[in-house]
Amino acid sequence: MLQVHEIREKKDAFVKALAKRGIDAKKDLEAIIATDETRRNTQTQLDDVLSQSNKFSKEIGMLFQKGETQKANQLKEKTTQLKQESKKLQEQLNAAEEQLQTMLYDLPNVPHESVPAGTDEEDNEEIFRELDIPTLEEGSLPHWELAKKYDLIDFELGVKVAGAGFPIYKGKGARLQRALITYFLDKNTEAGYTEYQVPLMVNEDSARGTGQLPDKEGQMYHITNDDLYMIPTSEVPVTNMFRGDLLKNDQLPIACTGYTPCFRREAGSYGAHVRGLNRLHQFDKVEIVRVEHPENSYKALDGMVEHVKNILRELKLPYRILRLCGGDLGFTAALTYDFEVFSTAQDRWLEISSVSNFETFQANRLKLRFKDENGKNTLAHTLNGSALALPRVLAGILENYQTSEGIKIPEVLVPYCGFEMIKI
Repeated sequence: MLQVHEIREKKDAFVKALAKRGIDAKKDLEAIIATDETRRNTQTQLDDVLSQSNKFSKEIGMLFQKGETQKANQLKEKTTQLKQESKKLQEQLNAAEEQLQTMLYDLPNVPHESVPAGTDEEDNEEIFRELDIPTLEEGSLPHWELAKKYDLIDFELGVKVAGAGFPIYKGKGARLQRALITYFLDKNTEAGYTEYQVPLMVNEDSARGTGQLPDKEGQMYHITNDDLYMIPTSEVPVTNMFRGDLLKNDQLPIACTGYTPCFRREAGSYGAHVRGLNRLHQFDKVEIVRVEHPENSYKALDGMVEHVKNILRELKLPYRILRLCGGDLGFTAALTYDFEVFSTAQDRWLEISSVSNFETFQANRLKLRFKDENGKNTLAHTLNGSALALPRVLAGILENYQTSEGIKIPEVLVPYCGFEMIKI
């Protein structure tokens, strides 16, 4: 959530930056400034009325002590009027604050200056590519056919149990999943991230704090009886562990990692591009989250990008990095780098990680602050990234490592899963 004082001070710059998202935000920002002005004026009026009412109350007591009953009763009538006026002003203030909060919640983050303008994924900027795309043997299969051939994943059984988008991993498929999760967590903890095991459901305050609400309300599974939401990523519960905190300067940076299943409705997703593991309602992901001093957050973002690079190098999967354009940038992000692995059998790139800096956008919603070097309460910067999302990593391994003899296992994963090859 943007801060009102920054909107007031940097309105023209924000209008220009938000135009990268394809948004003409001038009227919205002006409306926010006007609503805040109404709120401030109303607060001033209310403070004046309350001050006058308190002054009269003291005078009334003194007048009664002096026996000046008539004057005291006259002032009591005035205080009654002031109470009615203060009640009306308080209602107006509450309405203005609620309206302002709603307007701020509906406004996306301001893109970083390096974000390219654009409308959709076609305008994303490729900034890095590594490893050659392998040449597969004739008759190579996409991962959903390989999963069936080698009895690794049962998509039909998942439909029976829960519905489409809920695959069941079995045998070596399940062991490979477990190996990837453990490997990712080990890499993250070795890099200094503290591992957490967090709830798979969050309350409304948590979903609102990290920006899933109101932006992605229709994409989250909502348990209405308990008013809880199934998490779309562990970023939500992990980041909300620090909601409302006032940290000490020497507590920063904070680096967290966690594995969770993730749940997304993916409403409106159809077609060949969502086959197999390409898009699911439930999937596994290992996440990294950082809370940083504002001066260090972009250096930390670069470090997160290098960390994910190193994992993909060890897996020896061909990948590229995209800097997302304004039109493809997530609601809460100031800057996002997407990692994509090449699916050789499908002849397409598959997103496997997003690494983002949210600057103060989430921290303002969360009221996550720290005492800076001058003792001032300052909003922290929050960052997160996938390290990594499993379904498409697994798809990439199955497709890129397939041979006529079976599916090889990346060398780095062999100690984790206990086998070097998947054969019939």
